Amino acid sequence: MSRLDPEQQQAIAARVRYYRDLGVFDFYRRGDASATAEVTLEAASDEVHPATAAVPAAEETMPKKQPIAPAQEPFVAKSVIAPEKREAALKVIREEIGDCKRCPLAFAGRHTIVFGEGDPNTRLMFVGEGPGADEDMQGRPFVGRAGQLLNNMINAMGLQREEVYIANIVKCRPPQNRTPEPVEANTCSQFLFQQIDVIRPEILVALGATAATYLLGGKASLSSLRGRLHQARGSKLIVTYHPAYLLRDPRQKKEAWADLQIAMKELGLKAPKRPPEQ
Repeated sequence: MSRLDPEQQQAIAARVRYYRDLGVFDFYRRGDASATAEVTLEAASDEVHPATAAVPAAEETMPKKQPIAPAQEPFVAKSVIAPEKREAALKVIREEIGDCKRCPLAFAGRHTIVFGEGDPNTRLMFVGEGPGADEDMQGRPFVGRAGQLLNNMINAMGLQREEVYIANIVKCRPPQNRTPEPVEANTCSQFLFQQIDVIRPEILVALGATAATYLLGGKASLSSLRGRLHQARGSKLIVTYHPAYLLRDPRQKKEAWADLQIAMKELGLKAPKRPPEQ
């Protein structure tokens, strides 16, 4: 087996430490004649440098399945936070996150936690998957090419970016912009749910399959979710394509525009003369 580079070793050692914090103290090799041999997590202790950790066995046990969210508990309405207090309530959530080390993304090259931004009293909230490289450096959601397209989509609805709220399922950039793993998304989404509960938007727009999966608490194809209203945490939810996907396949922009028109109808917004820039 080829040796891992130091960055890979550090990432895997961080994952092993995370599992230890969850109470998992033993790993077993898969597909090996000595499958019953224990691989202890002693290598992930604070005293041992990641370079000396027994990481290959841990790597083989890392989850590789597509994200599947656990079923959400039914929404229970909480006391409504007064509009003038919502900004302060969001700051409290950000302070609770702190310099987060709750999941492996904190040890996978993250530069900045991307909390979310926008009007805390908005009627419309967009939720994406996770930060990309530009977002990781600036600490703001959707500021790269996909962010520019999202801005165009918002403008086409007759709104400005500052009039909506934008956040992601995870607040740290996954390596190489990969899909967040379930342990990462389930750990981080609790803070997104708190943001939603504070803002209480009339309409949530899930940008892409990952956002839809964790907002709805179950996995389904994007085609089966689009074109109709869902419910999520007391808000009406609309599912559409992620702007990054639309950059790869511009032919789907018309379909995304049709989804946004559902949101506009619910919000009582008049459709402008032309759809988002192609």
